[in-house]
Amino acid sequence: GCSVCCKSSWNQLQDLCRLAKLSCPALGISKRNLYDFEVEYLCDYKKIREQEYYLVKWRGYPDSESTWEPRQNLKCVRILKQFHKDLERELLRRHHRSKPPRHLDPSLANYLVQKAKQRRALRRWEQELNAKRSHLGRITVENEVDLDGPPRAFVYINEYRVGEGITLNQVAVGCECQDCLWAPAGGCCPGASLHKFAYNDQGQVRLRAGLPIYECNSRCRCGYDCPNRVVQKGIRYDLCIFRTDDGRGWGVRTLEKIRKNSFVMEYVGEIITSEEAERRGQIYDRQGATYLFDLDYVEDVYTVDAAYYGNISHFVNHSCDPNLQVYNVFIDNLDERLPRIAFFATRTIRAGEELTFDYNMQVDPVDMESTRMDSNFGLAGLPGSPKKRVRIECKCGTESCRKYLF
Repeated sequence: GCSVCCKSSWNQLQDLCRLAKLSCPALGISKRNLYDFEVEYLCDYKKIREQEYYLVKWRGYPDSESTWEPRQNLKCVRILKQFHKDLERELLRRHHRSKPPRHLDPSLANYLVQKAKQRRALRRWEQELNAKRSHLGRITVENEVDLDGPPRAFVYINEYRVGEGITLNQVAVGCECQDCLWAPAGGCCPGASLHKFAYNDQGQVRLRAGLPIYECNSRCRCGYDCPNRVVQKGIRYDLCIFRTDDGRGWGVRTLEKIRKNSFVMEYVGEIITSEEAERRGQIYDRQGATYLFDLDYVEDVYTVDAAYYGNISHFVNHSCDPNLQVYNVFIDNLDERLPRIAFFATRTIRAGEELTFDYNMQVDPVDMESTRMDSNFGLAGLPGSPKKRVRIECKCGTESCRKYLF
């Protein structure tokens, strides 16, 4: 016989069996567990004669089938804890006592249902992000601030998406080094481009901000463990996309300690021409968004747009006192108009700390003998860019805050 792919998940198929009261050995549904029900989320709470009851939304069943159940009937410890945590937080926000009342008013119960649905949506989005990522570092998502769910128009990518009419030319030659760090042949890949080796033996950048990084490429003799392959290995740290509580929308924090000068992430998006960036920028201005990053290493010809296509850097906020520094990186494409944009830690970053970079970053000029790069990094619309943008108020809250992003 033939077989076809099913778009329903394993759990959804099990739910269909239970709804139809059908046993199915292939799905693990038997007469013994046919009437086992799984709690999807809790909708309401009441206390009668010291007995706690919860209105349960059962997974796979419509809201009309929800039932009130005594506490002792429920084995969903994690869902119960989260329900009371959300309840307590909302009671405090409403300036009520944190102890649950005997009955919840309709608005509070509705909030808890919306919060439960939001958590499900965010959990699904988290799973989608991790399914799409090609890097080692995991992504978690949390929102303990409001009821906003996943962004509606965002596609996670791991590398540049090339826009219409733009070509990324692959490098033709690579190094022949036996040991790129300690015995580089001809200066390895950086030396071939008349630049310095970027990393120490721990993979930490040792170049001043403003100097370009040239990594080994797919044509090189060295292998995956070469110390000159850092950015190309992708994000190594577990990171969290979280909702900020001060009106800055989504942000990113690290779940692990990051050492000073370590690579953290790339700024990834769609590569477009500056003319197209100008057109899109006018639209983003009206939306109050900032996702255009000029690739102005040698000339302002191309821009990275991370508004729709992007990676986790899409959610990194601005700070006037950032903990990330921008570097131009060249690996398999040596076209100086199309560098990869990498973020490195400016200092040791503690686990749980938010990651930020300066949208209006200015890099100190370096002597012409050591580099040929343009020292002005920035998002589209920064000083030195021909694109003019509306002034956007800064909310970073640091002592050195300039009050405006641009």
